[in-house]
Amino acid sequence: MPPKRSTAGDSPSASSSASARHAHAPATPSQLRQAHAASDRSSSPEEAMYRPRRYYDDEPQPPGSDAPHDLEFSTDGIQPTTGTPSIHSAHENVGPPGAIIEIDLEPTAHTRLLQHQDWDAFNHGAHRPTAHRNYGSFAGSINSEQSFAGAFPGAREQAGEDAPDATHALLGDAFADSVTAKTNGPKMSTTWWLAERHGIKDKRMMYLRYYIPVLNWTQQYKWRYLKGDLIAALTMASFYIPMALSYASNLAHLPPVHGLYSFALNPLIYAILGTCPQMIVGPEAPGSLLVGEIVRENIKKGATGDQDGRLNAEIAGMVTCMAGAFILVAGCFRLGFLDNVLSRPFLRGFISAIGVVIFVDQLIPQMGLARLAADQVSHGSCLDKVIFLFSNMGRAHGLTCAMSFTAFLIIMFFREFKKRLQPRYPNVAYIPDRFVVVVLSALLTWRFRLDQQGLAVLGDVNTSGKLFSIHFPFETSHLKYAPDAVNTALIIAMLGFFESSVAAKSLGSGDYTKDGVQMPLSANRELIALGTANITGGLFMALPAFGGYGRSKVNASTGGLTPMSSVFLSLITILCTVFMLPYFYYLPKGVLCAMVSVVAYSLVEEAPHDIRFFLCIRGWSELILMGLIFVITIVWDLKRGIGVGIGLSVLRLIRHSVRPRIQILGRVPGTTNRFTNAEHGAGNVEFIEGCLIVKIPEPLTFANTGNLKTRLQRLEDHGTGQAHPALPRVRRAEHNKNVIFDVHGVTSLDGAGAQVLAEIVESYRKRDVRVFFCRVPNKESDVYQLFDKSGILEMCGGPRHFVHSVEEALRMTELERLTEEWGSEAGSSRAVDSRT
Repeated sequence: MPPKRSTAGDSPSASSSASARHAHAPATPSQLRQAHAASDRSSSPEEAMYRPRRYYDDEPQPPGSDAPHDLEFSTDGIQPTTGTPSIHSAHENVGPPGAIIEIDLEPTAHTRLLQHQDWDAFNHGAHRPTAHRNYGSFAGSINSEQSFAGAFPGAREQAGEDAPDATHALLGDAFADSVTAKTNGPKMSTTWWLAERHGIKDKRMMYLRYYIPVLNWTQQYKWRYLKGDLIAALTMASFYIPMALSYASNLAHLPPVHGLYSFALNPLIYAILGTCPQMIVGPEAPGSLLVGEIVRENIKKGATGDQDGRLNAEIAGMVTCMAGAFILVAGCFRLGFLDNVLSRPFLRGFISAIGVVIFVDQLIPQMGLARLAADQVSHGSCLDKVIFLFSNMGRAHGLTCAMSFTAFLIIMFFREFKKRLQPRYPNVAYIPDRFVVVVLSALLTWRFRLDQQGLAVLGDVNTSGKLFSIHFPFETSHLKYAPDAVNTALIIAMLGFFESSVAAKSLGSGDYTKDGVQMPLSANRELIALGTANITGGLFMALPAFGGYGRSKVNASTGGLTPMSSVFLSLITILCTVFMLPYFYYLPKGVLCAMVSVVAYSLVEEAPHDIRFFLCIRGWSELILMGLIFVITIVWDLKRGIGVGIGLSVLRLIRHSVRPRIQILGRVPGTTNRFTNAEHGAGNVEFIEGCLIVKIPEPLTFANTGNLKTRLQRLEDHGTGQAHPALPRVRRAEHNKNVIFDVHGVTSLDGAGAQVLAEIVESYRKRDVRVFFCRVPNKESDVYQLFDKSGILEMCGGPRHFVHSVEEALRMTELERLTEEWGSEAGSSRAVDSRT
């Protein structure tokens, strides 16, 4: 707690007269100059310094700090002392009447510990107990005096030098430790040292289990998990094997078997390399539609034909391989953070537009207008297809409409039925409604030969040659398709990774309070797993496959606990592909389209919730972005829609990152050590005359320092960053004689940022403006070292201008002013003496 002070000669009238003399003074001026004016100039400025405890708005004040307390230590714990505390001060100044008398209470328990002569030994030496409670240590009983936290001591000792080991800095701990096998010495990594301290013997296997998760979860697997995993896989197969056929046939314009390849290969590879135990990888509607766009473009150019299934599949394999390669490279370079680049409004607008595009596309075969549309609008925009549907509604095929829309209504009914009853009756999730609809429609078509009455059926599924045939997608003859495939593959990779990351974050790495396996979740290893799976799938000309949130939730709700459910799903799909393809002949295409329409509906149904949310918070920019992407995608096409969306999202991100969020601070009335953003309550804070207090609450880099000078100039001229630059200067220059930077938020600083900051300090010093920095990181930090090496430390006036709090900086401004006045008076008196 700061000491109490008594001052003489201060009165409200004096304060009001001072305000009258200075028209530029703020409405609620601080009483700093009157409260801290030293009356005895015989003592040096440093002797008048006093450093009270500091509290800021971002550091909550401890309860009960308004009153002084003293504590004593006993065997019963920490107790308040009894009796009247003695009054003395290490900083006591005795002066003539009217001077400031600074009084400090008896040192508290905290200060007694700080003043302990053997504090370093007490904290780090033999006085410290060798065994105590361990918070957060997984091996608390082993070497518990060092089991709480901390890096390898050798690394700490060399923190101020160059990197202790270039191998670890360049290759990372896992590779460097495995290759070099460091077991002692100053070059040991922190990970290796902690493993040594806590008795972990096989350190190479520790890294191997992390990077190849199948080695991790198979050791945790229990036989009781087998039943749930198998039932979940059977349920998933009944739902999504028909969906995979429909994605390939109706969206990607490929032979249907290539949709099955995605479920046969990708889940198996993800089970080996993936880090989310319950996630199911498979083809998705947006990715399949984008593959279909590439295929249709090549059909339109005449490079291939509708009936050339093999060539279309090879083009799809090229797209899938490229998407997997993009994902894999991103994982190798640790770009997992990129899932945060695409904004929620952008994704919601684009995904909703994809849902509408898919729904309109599927209406054409559901109404039996596929042949007519192939001649007119097969390569048109979504708007063209809507106009086509309204124009040719009278030509719809009655039997196809009846079969398709009945299937759609049945699936939608059971979807809502399960959603409402599942919280009370979890077993309703096992109802295979889509499987039953598909089987019954196929049986009815076969029994009554509805295909001969104009009902379109799936036909021969295996139309692209031998099953599971491998084809290298980048043959010389196929390179002409690459330019179109690259852009689409990049878009598929971005969308797929984002959806997978959303699913992985929602499902987590396993619940430690329930059955199942637990694995550390990693975005970078997810990229590697998905990239490897899609590159492998591309060799078999499969559709792009990523993790789906809805599909993974079905897996979790039907008993799937471990990646073994993915293994079972792959095995079931392989068996269906090998033995059951002939039985898919009579599947009505309209029924498969109805299943895809349900998925399209699910893509759109969350949009109203997001729209209501942004309307409620008045998020007009988010709504405009969402609506713009939606309209462009519907009216134009998918590529231009996502191109505009990504461009706008990146521009918003850049604009947000390059804008410095500096603040002007004012003091909270009635306090001496609490400061807050003056722009949020200009009438509720005290402004310090002659001082500009600027808080920089973020790291400074080349991105956000380019505009720092302009923002500071606006604070100097107007006292706020919200004023338009057209406003003439309203803040007088004498208010900027002292500039105090609160850099508590500057946790990192790069060379470009340090250069700009040095130029700013230099310009202030040329104008005889005093510059102070408070709450700078410690001297061993990179930030302080850059301050020193860039010359900022010297230009400001040395370490004495780098203080611990804003209040201390304000005291320093007074001391600097008094020192200058004392020096000028002494100089004038010497000049008078010399003349006399």
